[in-house]
Amino acid sequence: MAGHSKWANIQHRKGAQDKARAGQFTKLAREITMATKLGDANPDNNPRLRLAIYQARKLNMPNDNIKRAMDKATAAGGENYEQVRYEGYGPGSVPIIVEAMTDNPRRTVPEVRSVFTKNGGNMGESGSVAFMFNRIGMIVYPKSVASEDAMFEAVINAGGEDLDTSDEGLYIVTAATDNFMQVLGALQAIFGEASSAELTWIPTAPAEPSEEDMVKVEKLIAALEDLDDVQKVFAGL
Repeated sequence: MAGHSKWANIQHRKGAQDKARAGQFTKLAREITMATKLGDANPDNNPRLRLAIYQARKLNMPNDNIKRAMDKATAAGGENYEQVRYEGYGPGSVPIIVEAMTDNPRRTVPEVRSVFTKNGGNMGESGSVAFMFNRIGMIVYPKSVASEDAMFEAVINAGGEDLDTSDEGLYIVTAATDNFMQVLGALQAIFGEASSAELTWIPTAPAEPSEEDMVKVEKLIAALEDLDDVQKVFAGL
């Protein structure tokens, strides 16, 4: 079960930290609003909202911002977003999944398609690359929290699916999407707050682009992440 992780860093992270954090606050606020609108306003009864708030707090998003985002869900004439997914290929035939939240898909679709085209990629139809990924929950802890045997036992008891390690000294726990929050809660009760926790897409057969194509793929991902409606970008690397 334990092994070496080949995908611990599949999600691209841009270097401009201040700009990235401001953008993340906006995207998380949108997710909090929609999670509240689509489910219970009590995070204890709404796993999607609970995860969104957890991620917001990990980025030190002020509580006032979180509350304001939740209040928007019940405000008269409040924002109404639709969760959408776009798929395509980047340079070097790298499969890419784009998760977005938009109040106007007719605006977002051409924006995403334009970014793919301008950066040497091709936007495909729904399902054109999703079959190359698995949708899972991922929980990360530093290896300093416990021995591998202790972490392995905790993951099994919590209902997790797999345990991997990375060269960066991390445990990467994976869980099915339907019991992700249950596994996270069980592990946090033992080891404290996780370094990160999210629902993600893991490639089943990662692409290996050339160095030149990899530079182009990174540029494409950065351009996609800069779009206001885009929440997350996943590349099959």
